[in-house]
Amino acid sequence: MTNKRIIGLTGGIATGKSTVANYLASAYNLPTFDADIYAREAVAVGSPILDAIAQRYGEQILLVDRSLNRQKLGEIIFNNQDERIWIDELIHPYVNERFLEVIAQSSAKTLVLVVPLLFEARMTNLVTEIWVVRCSGEQQLQRLIERNHLNREQAQVRINSQLSLDEKAARANVILDNSFTLEALLKQVDVALKKASSN
Repeated sequence: MTNKRIIGLTGGIATGKSTVANYLASAYNLPTFDADIYAREAVAVGSPILDAIAQRYGEQILLVDRSLNRQKLGEIIFNNQDERIWIDELIHPYVNERFLEVIAQSSAKTLVLVVPLLFEARMTNLVTEIWVVRCSGEQQLQRLIERNHLNREQAQVRINSQLSLDEKAARANVILDNSFTLEALLKQVDVALKKASSN
């Protein structure tokens, strides 16, 4: 694993992680693996994790097709830290395992792991460098409100459920500032990628 360059791409909710990940995949052809996709896999219909969730919260947590009612679960976990921790402890080990699998299977020299909760889920040991995407608090709030159709209070609760951007930035090898234009952001990505490859 050590001979690979494994970029852990993280940041706050709605700061621009997907934009950076998509750019690394399309412009540089880098394999990118997304924790959110594995988290969805973890709660697929019929999975033991979804069964455990349904047992804890009852049938109301399932939609008609027996899949997870994400909106309902969001209401529970964003308003109750203990429940959020319980869910995280179910899902994070699954996500961790999936990352270990893809790292082992990939022949690429550089991989990108997109992990919104890289620090919170204690997955920093999976990566060789940490990139944090950040923007101003107000920009983050506005982007989240628009993207997820939330009111200000709902958006703030979701932001507050994560480690602050300042704390994430303090632990990063690379900070990508997404407060300005898309072009400015992508230029920073180019620089960050070339910097380490020339070391």
